[in-house]
Amino acid sequence: MAETMRAAVFVKPGKIELQEKKLPEVGPQDALLKITTTTICGTDVHILKGEYPVAPGLTVGHEPVGVIHRLGSGVRGLREGQRAIAGAITPSGWSNACLCGCGAQDGAGTRHGWKAIGGWKFGNTIDGCQADYVLVPDAMANLAPVPDGLTDEQVLMCPDIMSTGFSGAESGEVRIGDAVAVFAQGPIGLCATAGAKLKGASTIIAVDRVPERLAMARRLGADHVVDFSQEDPVEAVMRITDGRGVDVSIEALGTQATFEAALRVLRPGGTLSSLGVYSGDLTIPLGAFAAGLGDLKIVTTLCPGGKERMRRLMEVIASGRVDLGPLVTHRFTLDRIEEAYDLFSHQRDGVMKVAITP
Repeated sequence: MAETMRAAVFVKPGKIELQEKKLPEVGPQDALLKITTTTICGTDVHILKGEYPVAPGLTVGHEPVGVIHRLGSGVRGLREGQRAIAGAITPSGWSNACLCGCGAQDGAGTRHGWKAIGGWKFGNTIDGCQADYVLVPDAMANLAPVPDGLTDEQVLMCPDIMSTGFSGAESGEVRIGDAVAVFAQGPIGLCATAGAKLKGASTIIAVDRVPERLAMARRLGADHVVDFSQEDPVEAVMRITDGRGVDVSIEALGTQATFEAALRVLRPGGTLSSLGVYSGDLTIPLGAFAAGLGDLKIVTTLCPGGKERMRRLMEVIASGRVDLGPLVTHRFTLDRIEEAYDLFSHQRDGVMKVAITP
């Protein structure tokens, strides 16, 4: 009789439910990870609502923390029973994108044109990790052992939001003494705020309207907070910077309004670092873009993955330089996954991130 497991499965728009599925078969380069903690991402909510298409029957989720249950015959350097995480993005390590130094885009290029999914496979093109087990492809490139002394919840942000948020500051090339504005303080924006602090920014301005998120932004390094429901955020940022503008703005929501505001607050020669996932065409205002003559940069980033990225992020956690544990505001067992989705998708009760434990 085949072994089975529980899994949160996309059924149709508006419906993700817990089902029984067959335990995955482990290939030579794979690892089967027994999930001990995972979470729900905003992208999962887009899938639930039918705003991002995935195949019916797919297990969702892309932020795994667990214990190695089985290893493929060709996997070296890992052992069964070892605690490990894998990034939301799982590069193969050998593709053209990986060998060009851009592993997050592994799989993006095709003969039929470009696709934006990059190396995002869990819960997108293969079964994800909101389940008892997940099959990790290219395990030697993706599984990173969890250091002793770190809890599941301490490393839960590493696979996606920490990697993505930090990359906003990294791609924006934040320097010591920079002024940085971060538009939207959801989990990724909060991590971008923390990343800007680590990179050496001396003035960090966090923009949102939810009081709990603005308070968390201060906790993670923001020097100023702007409630955009109370004042114009562009005017506020320019006032705080004495009319100079910021060196780097980070857009962490994915809307025309936040993108345009992030562009308008830049100093000449500044950089807009975009993390948002946009659902429609963007318009670039002529004045804000200085008619193309302002020496401005617009850069985009997809969550960096792979075991070395995960190792480095866990080292940051272990060093005590940033504490993302407070982002976990609610906890559910896997059999309450539908309840967790209802809470998270409607953003009730001050939820930021939920921890799901099988």
